[in-house]
Parts: sequence; C-alpha cells; structure tokens
Amino acid sequence: MPDKKIIEDYPYIRYSKATLSDEEMRERSQFFYEAMDSRRSVREFSDSPVPREVIENLIKTASTAPSGAHKQPWTFCVVENPVIKKQIRIAAEEEELESYESRMSSDWIEDLKPLGTDWRKPFIETAPYLVIVFRCIYELDSDQKKKNNYYVQESVGIATGFLLAAIHNAGLVSLTHTPSPMNFLTKTLNRPANEKPYLLIPVGHPAEECWVPDLKRKGLEDICVFY
Repeated sequence: MPDKKIIEDYPYIRYSKATLSDEEMRERSQFFYEAMDSRRSVREFSDSPVPREVIENLIKTASTAPSGAHKQPWTFCVVENPVIKKQIRIAAEEEELESYESRMSSDWIEDLKPLGTDWRKPFIETAPYLVIVFRCIYELDSDQKKKNNYYVQESVGIATGFLLAAIHNAGLVSLTHTPSPMNFLTKTLNRPANEKPYLLIPVGHPAEECWVPDLKRKGLEDICVFY
C-alpha cells in the first residue's frame, strides 16, 4: 500500500499508530497524569546552565501543537543574554508595581496571597533562559500583503501547554508570567508589528532550596461531566 496520496490536489501521507491494549492505555494515562500532577509553578530558580539543545527540543515540541488552518501562529523568543534579561526585569517590575498599587482589585491581590508573589521578579534574571511566547496576528506574503491567521489565541494557548509539559518532562521547572501590559517585550526584543506578546516563561532548574505553596487541585468530579 502506498504511503503517500494526492487528495483533491493536495499531498497526504498515511497515518499509522500502534494500537495499545486497554491495560496499556490505562498504565500510560495514569503514568502521565501522575508525572504531570507533580508539575508546579516555581518562582525560585537556580542559575545552573541548561544545554541549548534541550531548549531547542522543548520549542520543537511546542511547535507540534495543532493550530487553526495549520498556520502555526507563534514565535518563541529565547533570551539568555543577561543584559536583555535585566532590561526585561526592570520593565516587568515597573508594570507589576503599578498593577499591584493601582490596577489590580483588592480581591485579586487577596487571591494571590497564598502564592507568595508580589511585584518583585528576580527569577527573570536568575533563570538561565526566558521563553517569551508571541502570538502572530497575521502573516505577510511575498508582496507584503496581510494574510489572516485563525484561532490565534487558542492555537498559541495549546502550543504553550505543550511547552510547559515538555519542560516538566525534561526535568526542568517554569513559571507562566504575564506582566500586564506586555508591550515592552515587543520593543525590547524588536519584534514586528504582527506579533503580540502572550507569555513570559522562565525556564531552568529549581533553586537548591525551593518552596512552593501547598495547593490542592480540583478533583475529577469538580472539573468533568460525562454524558
């Protein structure tokens, strides 16, 4: 049987995947759940180096995510330069300080207390890598005409989820940081007008002494409804 085929003038390849037994599926799903259930957002990073090849593999994993019309509307900017990291920290802390002092509601600030976070973001400089995720609102063709991307927010969100899972799977830690507004990232990294900042994710090893809040996740009965 052929492995390639033309369908309505477009190339297709045969998809095949090993069929697992019910028991194998149960074991794999349980193993992956338990592995991911140990994932935590970390704010205390080590400055220990991480091989660039690892980061490259994480980004490639994120890029396997599905996207609207397969437009892949994302750019992952990886920052390891300490000068740029310092610039980002200064700008992020300026925005965060203003948010804590005037933008955020009292309820919001109260809800954040169990997480032990405030406007100070030293991890931006400490972590060996920052991955800044940008969503690409549109593309430009060879004639510099705009071409729409579709379901950009959803697509980039899924890719980010893949990235976080890959980071954890590699034995590293991360944090989803959203300084708001984030326009300073566009300027600092000199990104084009069609890209908008989505998330800032420090990536690295946890600090030798690292503490995280003792949080509980909702149970299956609280998040899932079977019909």
